Amino acid sequence: MSAEILQLSVKHLSRLPRLSDLVSSSLPSPRPTVPASKVPALFQEPYILSGYRPIQQDWRCYFLSLFQRHNESLNVWTHLLAVPVLLLRWWANAGALGFALDAASLPLSLFMVSALTYLSLSVAAHLLQSRSERAHYFFFFMDYVGVAAYQYGCSLGHYFYTSEAAWRAGVGLFFLPGAAFFGWLSCAGCCFAKSRYERPYPLQRKICQLIPTSLAYLLDISPVAHRLLTTSWTQEAFHALQIVSFLFAAFFFSCPVPECFFPGRCDFVGQGHQVFHLFLSLCTLFQLEALFQDYARRRDTVLEVFGERQLWWACMSFPGLLICCVLTALIAVRHTNKKLLQEQEKNK
Repeated sequence: MSAEILQLSVKHLSRLPRLSDLVSSSLPSPRPTVPASKVPALFQEPYILSGYRPIQQDWRCYFLSLFQRHNESLNVWTHLLAVPVLLLRWWANAGALGFALDAASLPLSLFMVSALTYLSLSVAAHLLQSRSERAHYFFFFMDYVGVAAYQYGCSLGHYFYTSEAAWRAGVGLFFLPGAAFFGWLSCAGCCFAKSRYERPYPLQRKICQLIPTSLAYLLDISPVAHRLLTTSWTQEAFHALQIVSFLFAAFFFSCPVPECFFPGRCDFVGQGHQVFHLFLSLCTLFQLEALFQDYARRRDTVLEVFGERQLWWACMSFPGLLICCVLTALIAVRHTNKKLLQEQEKNK
């Protein structure tokens, strides 16, 4: 009798669904990628004809698409992998110098925070923007906040560790206020261009993006340029490399190369924006190495030259700029959401 009961129990248990089946069926998985014609125009990139993720999937699908092959994969991974590389180089340099967090090292720490901020927000934008039109705008507006934070983080490092007395005598008084203003302006300009113009994008959109960011970069890099003009480039190799990397990054950001010559051939690998990400990551890495070298040379004199009060005030402006940029991005989000709602009502 007991043997029959045991056989029946085993028989019933074999009919129960496996735990792995329950888990796999309860967790959504990303759907296969689709051609450009299957997604709204907002998500279509010039000369990229396939590899798009369908919109309106579960949020978890877009998080899991980190491990899926699509046309944003390398845009995500180029900046995602830059994070541990920067952290490892920070740990190595800080250990070698006996780094301690104090007023003299605060600009360097904020540079690192700004770099991690822009990389993280960029990863979030490229990974999650395909969820919907609202998500697309929101995450890219936040991406612009990260760019502004990074610009000002670079300015702090260049001003306190790289600048020479002769340069500060001419530009120094206006440098940090100007860097903060142009950082905000680049965020506002990119948000305006993104919300104002629709595909096919006119030239004005690129102008609204490039002019503020170019002005911000020219000001931010001026202490480095002055240094390179007055000393041997062989002694400032990392500063020279960061400028060269940024110029390559700016070129590939501005021009859809090489995909414009090979439409559909660079959908997954080889897009200009992927190359832009790679050179920008290299630029950040070279900046970190250069600033650590400058910090090692000047950490004992930073307080004497600038004073602790100026250091603290300059660094406290960093969260102030961040708040202003976030508010600007949220205003742009509200505007675009209102515009999308009006378009939905018009199409009903």
